[in-house]
Amino acid sequence: MRSEPLSSTARGDGEKGARHRTSPALAAMALASVLALTATGCGSGGTDANAQASASASSEGDGKITIPDDIRDRLKEHGIDVDKWKDGAWKNWDRDDWLREAQDYINPIIEGLWDPDRMREAEDPDRGVQESDLSGDQGVTDPEPTPVDAKPVSPTYHDSVPEAGKVFFDSPEGTMVCSATVVADPAHPGKSDMVWTAGHCVHAGKSGGWYRNTAFVPSYNDRALS
Repeated sequence: MRSEPLSSTARGDGEKGARHRTSPALAAMALASVLALTATGCGSGGTDANAQASASASSEGDGKITIPDDIRDRLKEHGIDVDKWKDGAWKNWDRDDWLREAQDYINPIIEGLWDPDRMREAEDPDRGVQESDLSGDQGVTDPEPTPVDAKPVSPTYHDSVPEAGKVFFDSPEGTMVCSATVVADPAHPGKSDMVWTAGHCVHAGKSGGWYRNTAFVPSYNDRALS
């Protein structure tokens, strides 16, 4: 079990594109926060989702992964026992214990948790636009955007767009999945990447806090569509 910081930003679209709508406050929170996501590549076969979440961390000579002291201290500050968390303590979604503030985000990763079967069973956290969400538009419609010529992407997508993938995470409702992609970090060109996904795929908003066991898998194409 291990945890590693990696930048991630929020975007207002996810698996279902225009159907998703992220509140500005939640998007800003996700944009400003340092998240912990992990990544490995999938095999080239369409449904061969044999990727497991992994993260770099200090390792001993015997190959075992050790948790850096600073991360271990952060876990202790939030009352998280590593062994108990791994054995199922993360399933406690009590609101009083559910971390929700930006500075409180931590993401201990349980090695082997995201196996191919668990990834396939993950569901899309559908967030359709509700009438109540439109109350603040004051009857003003955004101007029609300038058309952008689409450029076709040739299959296989594993080769042409390996940066596109899925973010998997656990919520009180079960295992969830959202679309995500890797984008270059303008603050560290050529040295760092960020994972771009929807805000509601990392935080429950006013109803809760940060989702758990978050892992990013690039080049994920479980439906074998090309």
